[in-house]
Amino acid sequence: MSNYMKKKLFLCGALVLMLCLMSGCVGTQSNNDMKYRELGSTGLKVSEIGLGCGGFEYMTKDEARAFMDAAIAGGVNYIDLYDANPTVRDNIGYGIKGRRGKMMIQGHIGTCWVNGQYKRTRDLEETKAGFDDMLKRLGTKYIEVGMIHITDSPEQWSELEGSEYLAYVQQLKKEGKIKHIGVSSHNAEVALMAAKSGLVEVIMFSLNPVFDRISSSQSVWDSNSYKNMLPGIDPVRVELYDYCASHSIAITVMKVFAGGGRLLRAESSPLGFALTPVQCISYCLSKPCVTTALCGAGNMEELESDLYYMRATEEEKDYNKALLAGNSRKSGLGDCTYCNHCAPCPEKINISKINELLDKALQQGGVSVQLQKEYDALEKDASDCIQCGSCETRCPFEVPIRERMKKAVEMFESAK
Repeated sequence: MSNYMKKKLFLCGALVLMLCLMSGCVGTQSNNDMKYRELGSTGLKVSEIGLGCGGFEYMTKDEARAFMDAAIAGGVNYIDLYDANPTVRDNIGYGIKGRRGKMMIQGHIGTCWVNGQYKRTRDLEETKAGFDDMLKRLGTKYIEVGMIHITDSPEQWSELEGSEYLAYVQQLKKEGKIKHIGVSSHNAEVALMAAKSGLVEVIMFSLNPVFDRISSSQSVWDSNSYKNMLPGIDPVRVELYDYCASHSIAITVMKVFAGGGRLLRAESSPLGFALTPVQCISYCLSKPCVTTALCGAGNMEELESDLYYMRATEEEKDYNKALLAGNSRKSGLGDCTYCNHCAPCPEKINISKINELLDKALQQGGVSVQLQKEYDALEKDASDCIQCGSCETRCPFEVPIRERMKKAVEMFESAK
């Protein structure tokens, strides 16, 4: 199928979805079906279903606009933007152009684009340049929530105190360029430290039925953690959720489906069985501290699936039944969630995208024509990997990236 036809189908799908949302057709929901929650003590009311930014990388501007049309028609009014990719920022900016007031932005401070790649940074000049670029590409003078980008260890949190980086974040708030300060983290101990600090009003946290059952004495990225999951929620996470709820600190949820939609497929779920999007969203929103589930929809079908939550029956939302019924568990060793924290690569390889294509090929039992086309379109192949291992030192999931690059070469390039 030609790119022109794909674009036409995408836009037609957007139009159909938007019309269905506005008219309240069966199988979708109308704008009035969306529910809203207080974003902690900020005074903002945000939709229970929010947007991640990942899908915007692969859209044209027209597709991004149509996608945003459908999201807004469905009642979505909150989006997270961690990615410094100019394409992502431009697409979101075009998507909200002329209707800034309909979409609140949770933007990250300390993420930049260097030599064509995403980079997490605390360097002051890089941080400033990254933030200014975000405002410019979004076409706005401010964002609602400025996130201290990815703080995943107590040491990283302690390093913020008295730093130029933190002073800059606080200055942005004084200037009105960010209205509220937040932090993003995958670490329950760090998130609790942040909550108790009095510095942040919003915490973006990785929360789902799998991560909640990993002891805080272990990392959710530890290769052995999934083998001995707790029968209930980790006590540190319980304390975090209770503290946030009682102190009006909002949690916005990332990794709703455990990254890359892993919980939605039995073959990739660490639980050993699949959950539905509705069950995963329901699990997150059952926590009184949670304000919104940031779903990383990348196309109209996924967006409609996420928005269906608002019309789902109580039986469909019952995640407990599914969790109690599941008996098997499997290790999550090597599971890439395509989060891009492995970047930057010295060879400018799009590691996340190659991992995604490799996973699809393995799940399908081979390389399809479409997957091969996507792989061939990459500027750098897996064979360009010099096996330096720098990516693995930054990967929170302990993914054996070097081995996976070799596997990708075997699957995608051996026949060339």
